[in-house]
Amino acid sequence: MQRTVVTINSNGRQSSSFIRVAAALGWQVRAQMRDLNGIVAQELSELENVTVYIGRLEDKKFIDDLFKSAHCAFINTTHWGDEVAIGRSLADAAKRAGIQHYIYSSMPDHSVFGHGLRALRMWSPKFTVENYIRQIGLQATFVYCGIYHNNFTSLDFPLFRMELQHDGSFVWQAPFHPDMALPWLDSEHDIGPAIFQLFKEGPRKWNGKRVPLAFESMSPKEVCRAFSNGLQRPVRYKRGPIVINVPTPAGYREHLSALAYTLGEKGAPYFGPDLEPEVPSTSLELWEGNRSMEEYAQEVFPVEEAANGLTWMQEGEIFNPCNGVLHLAEQLNQARL
Repeated sequence: MQRTVVTINSNGRQSSSFIRVAAALGWQVRAQMRDLNGIVAQELSELENVTVYIGRLEDKKFIDDLFKSAHCAFINTTHWGDEVAIGRSLADAAKRAGIQHYIYSSMPDHSVFGHGLRALRMWSPKFTVENYIRQIGLQATFVYCGIYHNNFTSLDFPLFRMELQHDGSFVWQAPFHPDMALPWLDSEHDIGPAIFQLFKEGPRKWNGKRVPLAFESMSPKEVCRAFSNGLQRPVRYKRGPIVINVPTPAGYREHLSALAYTLGEKGAPYFGPDLEPEVPSTSLELWEGNRSMEEYAQEVFPVEEAANGLTWMQEGEIFNPCNGVLHLAEQLNQARL
């Protein structure tokens, strides 16, 4: 049966990954965007089976039109605007429209696990929205995405900077214990197929469930080993504070401070204690064609670096310092960290 599916913030990494898969398989996609600026927005708008809806999520009439007569929805709210209010409004609209399966991209609120853990400012609103969706009785599934491979950059970006050294090697500095298991996935390559499989299997199997989306569980040392194998150059992990050298959006410093304490100093499980044992088995049951960290480092990382104007991957180019992050706000909007 051909289905109509709603997505929001559709030029983001999660939604765009799903849209490409769903549209290719014949589903009708209603893709909300704020505008058509950018390469991804233009690409998606030109895909067969995709109808772009330009509008603001604060507009209740707009979101009623977005959901009208649709069958299902993949919803990833962001921290731009009042995320909780928007998340509740979207859930209400989906309920009114009779959406049969609502997949919401959530994240944990670590403060509920006790032990003095701090909530992460850009994660905990999603948990609040998740609880509201449960309260109103939507048939819903809640996906928790791991750390994106695509977060890594040699630009001066907080937390996931692969800093290029004078000898051509890289150093990644972060507050995590070197042997702490962390969940990873390639957002552009693997989120779409996994979400599509959840829709195929439907709410009979997945209603009310939390699903950790991560295809590898790797420590920082293992990540650097995979990068080293992929790039064929030394990559070293260094445990240390998060370095912020550039202006950041409101709330992001507080988020990183809580992350450094909760995940770094306290070593709390990324998804929380209940979901951690399911990584990566649950995701691999949904989609076995995932891109590994080593494959990402070898095949994609140099391409993304070149797109950012960097030239270290060219033969004979050893050190090309860059002191700023291009479009930092947009990159933060895409990141899951």
